[in-house]
Amino acid sequence: CYAIYMFKKEYKVRMYFDKKLFEFLVLESAQAGLSWITILRKREGYRKAFCDFDAEQVARMTDEDVERLMQFDGIVKNRLKIKSTITNARLFLAIQKEFGSFYDYTLSFFPDRKPIINAFRSLSEIPVSSPESDAMSKDMKKRGFKFFGTTICYAHLQASGFIDDHLTDCLCRKVVRQDREYVIYEYMVIIGLKMRWLGTQYKKRVLRFML
Repeated sequence: CYAIYMFKKEYKVRMYFDKKLFEFLVLESAQAGLSWITILRKREGYRKAFCDFDAEQVARMTDEDVERLMQFDGIVKNRLKIKSTITNARLFLAIQKEFGSFYDYTLSFFPDRKPIINAFRSLSEIPVSSPESDAMSKDMKKRGFKFFGTTICYAHLQASGFIDDHLTDCLCRKVVRQDREYVIYEYMVIIGLKMRWLGTQYKKRVLRFML
């Protein structure tokens, strides 16, 4: 069901804010080897565990924090992933210092520094990686990032809107394009998902993190 696929990618609206990009990086990395719904259900647990996804605070976490989180049921208790989140936070901050923002770093892997808008007609056409995710994940691996291979990187780029894989007949498709911003005049219509929180609260969160 495409609605479920869209729910997996949650917003797919291009993210300009580094804090949100860090959140997506944490969640996508945690998802490695697991189903997306497992991490999605624990999202608020990850928010609590990792300082509301504040990279600076996460970067200051210690081995004592790792041990504490190994007892916390709100996240997947994988020691390597917990430690990698802290390491990734420190590397995230280093990238911000070098490039000005993680957003600008991400765009450096795209032709003309612009997001990619594909025109797929079916889910079977959507790839699991791209030259951009290959290059970005390779560079991040060299910098020391963990749990961020090309497939995870591609999912991250999709979720944060740098790669638009909405099907051509999807209501979510971005229809107005400008140099550095998108305008969306119709957003998500989800049919068949029996999850109450996909209502007013969800819409407010979407609007909050749109342009």
